[in-house]
This record gives sequence, structure tokens and C-alpha cells, in this order.
Amino acid sequence: MDLTQIIGFLAGFGTTFAALPDLIAMLNRRSSVGMNPRMAAITGTFQILWVIYGVSIGSRNIIMWNVIAVATNYLTVGAYMYFRRHEARS
Repeated sequence: MDLTQIIGFLAGFGTTFAALPDLIAMLNRRSSVGMNPRMAAITGTFQILWVIYGVSIGSRNIIMWNVIAVATNYLTVGAYMYFRRHEARS
């Protein structure tokens, strides 16, 4: 693994898991209070383009990290919608 791949790996790791604390906090609180799903939805949507780009240039780092990031961001949106729906019933 050369330096460029190491930098790509670390950058992908950092940006992919940057959204994870919001998801974990929402799951721990079991509430959507204080959360705004727009950023996660927008980021997840554009990360799909990163996956396409990664496939087109054959970069496993770009593909791997962005597939994980898409899933994380859409899980955040899904959790928000789930908790929001339950809060509306209360």
C-alpha cells in the first residue's frame, strides 16, 4: 500500500464515520429531537455519485467508503423518520 492509498483510506474513514455520532445519539435518545435529516439525505445522495466515480476510475477506497457512507446517511434519515412518526403519535 503506497502513501496515496493510505491517505485515501484515512480520508475515507474519517468522512464516512463523521455522520455516525448523530445516528448513535438519535438511537440512544430514541428521539428525533434536535436532528435535521436534510444534511444526511443530501450527503448520501451525492455520495452515490462518488460511488459511481470510484467505479469509473477503479478506486476501491472511494467505492468502499462511500457505499458505507451512503448506508450510514440513509440509516440516519430512516431513523429520523421512524422516531418522528412515533413522536407525532404521542
